[in-house]
Amino acid sequence: MTLKINSKAPSFEIPATSVGKYSLKDSVGKYVVLYFYPKDDTPGCTIETNDFNKLLSKFKKLNCEVFGISKDSLKSHVKFKDKYKIKFDLLADEEINVLKKYKVWGKKKFMGREFMGTIRTTYLIDKKGKILKVWDNVKVKDHAKEVLETLINIKK
Repeated sequence: MTLKINSKAPSFEIPATSVGKYSLKDSVGKYVVLYFYPKDDTPGCTIETNDFNKLLSKFKKLNCEVFGISKDSLKSHVKFKDKYKIKFDLLADEEINVLKKYKVWGKKKFMGREFMGTIRTTYLIDKKGKILKVWDNVKVKDHAKEVLETLINIKK
């Protein structure tokens, strides 16, 4: 169950890789892509993060900021960011508060086991902090491109 389109994106403030703390309020007046991913430096998350990184200048031209969020620590994020030269901030939600607010923390199945984890989800938020679009159970291949194309279409 993700949050509804046109509802207000839940506000939050959590540690970020280059700005100390990031709050959603900091982005009022800009579009925001928040993508929630399970773990730093794992295959799918690395592809997704690198793809957003490659397209970052195009998002920026559209007045859009991109943030990746996972429950990894800031230290883990900084390592991940440096390793792949990621040019945007990664947000550390170690307490899982933001993941829960955005309804992306839930039951997952892997090799017959059930466990709680991050459901790969992306939110596109407008300049006033409203949710424009939600992608849940994201497949990483071409996902960043799809988010960019959606934003381009919205801005037309």
